[in-house]
Amino acid sequence: MEDLQYLTGFGSEFTSEDPRCPDSLPKGQNSPQKCPYGLYAEQLSGSAFTAPRLENKRTWLYRIRPSVVHNPFKPFNKGNITHNWSEEEPDPNQLHWNPFDLPPQSTSTDFIEGLNTVCGAGDSRSKHGLAIHVYSCNTSMRNRAFYNADGDFLIVPQVGDLKITTEFGRLLVKPNEIAVIQQGMRFRIEVSQPSRGYVLEVFGQHFVLPDLGPIGANGLANPRDFLTPVAHYEDVSDNYEIVSKYQGKLFVCEQDHSPFDVVAWHGNYVPYKYDLSKFMVINSVSFDHCDPSIFTVLTCQSERKGTAIADFVIFPPRWSVQEHTFRPPYYHRNCMSEFMGLIFGEYEAKKNGLAPGGATLHSIMTPHGPDSSCFEAATQEKLLPSRVADGTQAFMFESCLGLAVTKWGAKTCEKLNPEYYKCWQGLKKHFTGEK
Repeated sequence: MEDLQYLTGFGSEFTSEDPRCPDSLPKGQNSPQKCPYGLYAEQLSGSAFTAPRLENKRTWLYRIRPSVVHNPFKPFNKGNITHNWSEEEPDPNQLHWNPFDLPPQSTSTDFIEGLNTVCGAGDSRSKHGLAIHVYSCNTSMRNRAFYNADGDFLIVPQVGDLKITTEFGRLLVKPNEIAVIQQGMRFRIEVSQPSRGYVLEVFGQHFVLPDLGPIGANGLANPRDFLTPVAHYEDVSDNYEIVSKYQGKLFVCEQDHSPFDVVAWHGNYVPYKYDLSKFMVINSVSFDHCDPSIFTVLTCQSERKGTAIADFVIFPPRWSVQEHTFRPPYYHRNCMSEFMGLIFGEYEAKKNGLAPGGATLHSIMTPHGPDSSCFEAATQEKLLPSRVADGTQAFMFESCLGLAVTKWGAKTCEKLNPEYYKCWQGLKKHFTGEK
């Protein structure tokens, strides 16, 4: 997989054929009476047929067997996925999780079995909301595929490479990269070591690049750096499990062939990956700390303009040069929910308070900001140009919705830190009544 080829661009119209079957795409039409090579034509729709052209998402797949060839679905009683946001009483406190556990060596856990819902809001049936999961796995999905009927998965690996086979082709996704597998797309994840990471799921809408406004035509995550797989089919006749996430629950069916039998495809509804190191940082070169929205990689907007169901934001390595300025993040009470994670390194505002593989949640209007040691250091430092966050990659899932923590997140995982609030208790009174 190290030598995989990709198509470049975001939201583009792509065409792809497995080179083993040249001219497998029909010429001039989508659904001919007989497709080349005896293939079946199947459309995968990511939007309503009548959505405006700029928002219309669909791809035509040309496959060995149509995906309808399977036995009935039954409940799949593994993993800890839920959309039940009433399991626990609301908690407005600042929440902090120590690093989530990797699976014990004595058990074999694949990506699906190792998915655990931490928090979320909304309803997949009404196509409005999100869920935040963590995954922890140590074995590959064997003769098993997964698809999400509820929404899109944005996958953030923290430990271990993910080899992702999709109906569209194959992706290799490493820590400091992300993958987006959109609603309905079937995929398989293979790992070569114990692996852990985060998943942001959005219902009913798709991720897009944020508008740049006065920034202009270029900057932040550039479209050319998003990579989509090229067609690669499997012609395998063997028992296969297809696991579906549907209305917050898992179901499984069986079929007698691999679902990754797409020989060619064309369209603009595709899986993709992105390397976070390619993010083009915009920041202040005069004074004050810019709002973290300048670090938005992808956004999923609500019906209210400029308000996100979910933003994916990163805090990458960069220069800090502001004059007369408290340079770390400012203290804040927000009408949005902020869930943070750390891929590697030390988060600049809490060097001892957020470990790789852990997380924090600062809920709507709950105050948060730098810990006491960060504040004291930042108010005394000499303001020279300096590097920030070298060797670090922190990120944030931000939402306009109030996030409810699940029973797994609050209790079962046993990672919630009850003493998190103490990181601010050392903040002293500096007021003297004088200038």
